[in-house]
Amino acid sequence: MTFIPRDTTSSQASLAPVLFTATIFLSASLLFFVQPLFAKIVLPVIGGAPAVWTTAMLFFQSVLIAGYVYAHLSTRYLPVPAQIATHMVLWALALFFLPPALPEAWRLDASGSVAFQTLGLFALGVGAPFALLSSNAPLIQSWYARSDGPSADDPYFLYGASNLGSLIALLAFPLLAEPFFGAGQIATAFSFGFVALGLGLATCGGLIFGRRQVAPATITLSETSTIPPSRMLIWLVLAFVPSSLMLAVTSKISTDIGAVPLIWVIPLALYLLSFVVTFSGRTPLKGMWLTQAAQLAIVLGLCLFVGVAGAHLGPMNTLVLITCFFLVAVWAHRTLYEARPGAGDLTVFYVTMSIGGALGGLFNSIVAPVVFSDHYEGITTLLIALIIAFQHVLRLTPRTLVRGLALGLALGLTLAGVAKALLLAPVMLPVLMAGGIGLLLVFARTPFPSFAVAACLVAVLPVWLAGADDRRFTDRSFFGLHQVLDRDGARIYTNGTTVHGAQSLADYDKRRPQPTSYYHPAGPMGQIMSSELGDRANWVGIVGLGVGSLACYARDGQYWHFYEIDAMVDQVARDPDQFTFLSSCAPDAPTHLGDARVVLEDQPNIRFDILVIDAYSSDAVPVHLTTREAMELYLNRLNDGGVLVFHISNRYYDIGLPLARSAEALGVSIWRQFQQHRASDDPGYRNSDVVMLARDPAHVQPLLASGLWIEQSADGGTIWTDDKANPLSILKPGVFR
Repeated sequence: MTFIPRDTTSSQASLAPVLFTATIFLSASLLFFVQPLFAKIVLPVIGGAPAVWTTAMLFFQSVLIAGYVYAHLSTRYLPVPAQIATHMVLWALALFFLPPALPEAWRLDASGSVAFQTLGLFALGVGAPFALLSSNAPLIQSWYARSDGPSADDPYFLYGASNLGSLIALLAFPLLAEPFFGAGQIATAFSFGFVALGLGLATCGGLIFGRRQVAPATITLSETSTIPPSRMLIWLVLAFVPSSLMLAVTSKISTDIGAVPLIWVIPLALYLLSFVVTFSGRTPLKGMWLTQAAQLAIVLGLCLFVGVAGAHLGPMNTLVLITCFFLVAVWAHRTLYEARPGAGDLTVFYVTMSIGGALGGLFNSIVAPVVFSDHYEGITTLLIALIIAFQHVLRLTPRTLVRGLALGLALGLTLAGVAKALLLAPVMLPVLMAGGIGLLLVFARTPFPSFAVAACLVAVLPVWLAGADDRRFTDRSFFGLHQVLDRDGARIYTNGTTVHGAQSLADYDKRRPQPTSYYHPAGPMGQIMSSELGDRANWVGIVGLGVGSLACYARDGQYWHFYEIDAMVDQVARDPDQFTFLSSCAPDAPTHLGDARVVLEDQPNIRFDILVIDAYSSDAVPVHLTTREAMELYLNRLNDGGVLVFHISNRYYDIGLPLARSAEALGVSIWRQFQQHRASDDPGYRNSDVVMLARDPAHVQPLLASGLWIEQSADGGTIWTDDKANPLSILKPGVFR
């Protein structure tokens, strides 16, 4: 390392900000590049659920705390040479964990806690490099404070450079890296970047190594400096709100659109951008107008989360929700910046801030699924933000808060009751609410803060309560929100925002209920199962249980096997108080819990005559069930003359495209039936999109004779593999119009 004398030359001093900025920029880029990279790597073994990203963020935020604590203790209690030497040793040890990859022989235990298994998987696969990267932001800033460089007494500008690097890396992954390179190639590139980072760290350390003074005279690094607990609590809450809200927004969008890296990184990129534009003394994003914009964003966000615009977010509402989140994050982080301490307490500030961020991850990933039976974490976080954002206007006291809650509960419950009693159409409920809120706000002057509190409750309660009576079952698992509802003469099961099965209430007294929804006899799935092919099948496999509708196509003497990653789905389907398909038609058919690919790999002796792949959670794309390797496995589990069936109904993605490409590569024939018009007047019927594959067209000739199945040709696009798949390439035209 280079020893720099005490009288550092002006040229060396002017070089310091360039070297430190470049190093912290590279470190942050690697830090946030590895997050979507490793999440993409683990998706195939966890099941492709949106909660993978939420749990991954909890891991990353928790390790970030450890990194910040290490940086804090290192700068407090170790001399500078020891800090540099220790950090370089840790960097060298982290090299042994590169490139990022799955631990060998790791398997998901579907009967255990998926969240904790996911945390352990991340710790084994990428924990060491990420821990080293996590500590760099505060440590490099602390080193710069000793460099005699420009603004050494206020090194927070480096945090802006750090977040800019994070932002660029996050966007580069889904837009540049993922479309053109496989996960293995990307992991190798990350490893080269990590090596280059070591050179940058050594160079920065060399600029301050050997200095006699602990820090410039303008900076106090006293071990006895005290910060009031109330001030640290403010930092904690202000860091918690945008972190928790980011994850709530991500989960909502991932459920409706898909668990893919681009969906993950957009809210996270905006989260980082909010740091970039606020952690600066020269930003225009400050003052009362920002607070007022945040107040409006909080109210709009609450309306979207409680379902004023409907349970399913369309493209425009998604854009509005993301914009609301960004405004709240900018406001919270600007308020956090304005409450920052001096450079002497820099590491304490970052440790506290990281704890607040991690608490957001802990709340969304671990606490909320246990405490709440529905996705209420976004609502809870926005209510906390609302109290903070309106506090200076409302001047709330415990007394006015209680009065506002009492008034809001009374009016909210009344409006919900009126809506139910008058059987108002859903479109009228927001109108009724808006009227009630408007009347309250007329009186919501500063002397009457309780009216504003009441207005917020009126905005939330009617929609929340007016549609709750038709729920027979509501619960959450790692893989999503599960609901069973009685509606329009049918019992419906939803996972996320998509119907995954239904049964006519009139069929509960029948010995064999008729399959409905996507599985109606008039639909493609029903045609296959009730055909000559279904009659002569001895072994039938169903990947994705749903409510067990297909079970009622079972004949005597057939062997049916179901594959389901979510134990809660099996619980609902086998409960005759909820649905009777399985209990009436195939009570002895086993359900194999776990990811279907992993389970089928371990069942080499089972061969099916019909194998159905119907494993969709909301409108997400099950990428790992759609690759060439996955199709090859399915074909290997078919008997001679066996048929492979994919149910690919989806709002946003044309999953038939990658399936046709893999079929062509593997030399099998593929047909598709996409029903755009109703094939039955039965109210329980739903249009569906189904793909059928066979090694020989003769095996499915009776089905082809109907003329409903159209041969699917490959479009010449890139074949999806476990290493490389780009869901954005199969977006349906006009999705975001």
